[in-house]
Amino acid sequence: MIAPRPDTPPRAPDAEAPKVSFVSLGCPKALVDSERIITRLRAEGYELARRHQGADLVIVNTCGFLDSAQQESLAAIGDALAENGRVIVTGCMGAEPEKITARFPQVLAITGPQQYESVLDAVHRALPPRHDPFLDLVPPQGIKLTPRHYAYLKISEGCNNRCTFCIIPSLRGRLVSRPVADVLREAEQLVAAGVRELLVISQDTSAYGVDIKHAASRYGDETVAARLTDLARELGKMGAWVRLHYVYPYPHVDDLIPLMAQGLVLPYLDVPFQHASPEVLRRMRRPAAQEKTLARIRRWREICPDITIRSTFIVGFPGETDAEFDFLLDWLDQAALDRVGCFTYEPVAGAAANALGAPVPDALKEERRRRFMQRQQAISTRLLKRKVGTRQKVIIDAVGRAARGRSQADAPEIDGTVHVASRRPLRIGEIATVKIERADAYDLHGTAVGF
Repeated sequence: MIAPRPDTPPRAPDAEAPKVSFVSLGCPKALVDSERIITRLRAEGYELARRHQGADLVIVNTCGFLDSAQQESLAAIGDALAENGRVIVTGCMGAEPEKITARFPQVLAITGPQQYESVLDAVHRALPPRHDPFLDLVPPQGIKLTPRHYAYLKISEGCNNRCTFCIIPSLRGRLVSRPVADVLREAEQLVAAGVRELLVISQDTSAYGVDIKHAASRYGDETVAARLTDLARELGKMGAWVRLHYVYPYPHVDDLIPLMAQGLVLPYLDVPFQHASPEVLRRMRRPAAQEKTLARIRRWREICPDITIRSTFIVGFPGETDAEFDFLLDWLDQAALDRVGCFTYEPVAGAAANALGAPVPDALKEERRRRFMQRQQAISTRLLKRKVGTRQKVIIDAVGRAARGRSQADAPEIDGTVHVASRRPLRIGEIATVKIERADAYDLHGTAVGF
């Protein structure tokens, strides 16, 4: 950590509450980090400012996973310095502070990811708190940056995998699982506060509890093991939608599918397959056996016919041949995944993959991404057409002339949308029954029924 500048003047005792502007970049896991920092700040009497101008300082929570993300983070720091001048930097880029200080030596402090205490210390020194216990009320569930009706629930930090394209373990450290009772208590508070959908996240959700040997803890009258299946079962009893993200396809993932068939958790599985070619997967050093993936997907669908499987893939990985890419396209046809994202490989400083094979030319990488998404678009269009005439549960995200929401098959920000017509006003966070009347490549259109 870089210490804050020592010339910060003390605040007068009767000064108004200090104001902090906050920028949160990167993935949902970083968003949860931002929520935790903001919750601590609000509990100590700080106010959140909507703009950098007029705030007493700015905190920028950075992303450092890809070079393009680092450039976005540096641009955000530059904007904050230009508009405010007093900036504290945290997050993944904070693990390599020299990249920040080389461009912006005037930042007040830099801390790494998950270093909540260091961020608060930096704020305290640069902007001492003015806490008023009669005015500063923080809800038990903390401050959330998501809409009121859904929230991310982070169950662990870090990652033990060593995928060759990823530097997250060097940025965020090894796997550290939260005690299961802590996770369940947080989920309980969120649901009590009106959250209708819990999005379970971590760097490797399937590995939850491995580092603590699945230690059990007391929750209410029960003893629950820190194991993903046990956690999902308990979360499913709380009455909210439970959606599982970043689920690596370890063998025990099969145990989650019956919970989906029983309705305890949403029939939705976010599995980052990344590729299908055995040779590419070996070069990626992906965890879990991949050879029988298609057979497992068929089995999942036999147990839970309504299951939605989403995934992400990388094309243009170093050394990827035409044959390996064609293998991926054939696999995609057979797997018929519901929701898919595709990214071209981007070299990251420090990633082992950079030295594993000849770089794929940028033009060829983009052509492969386009061909991949064209293939997936046809699959998605076909699968969504099957839903025309069905009735789907839809959680409403926005209202207006027509409402917008998501079915159980759609996670916020990354999947499709259900456009809903209704004879009565719908409320944000309401779960409505919608008759599907039309489908396009990625979205559904229908009318609310059953009231």
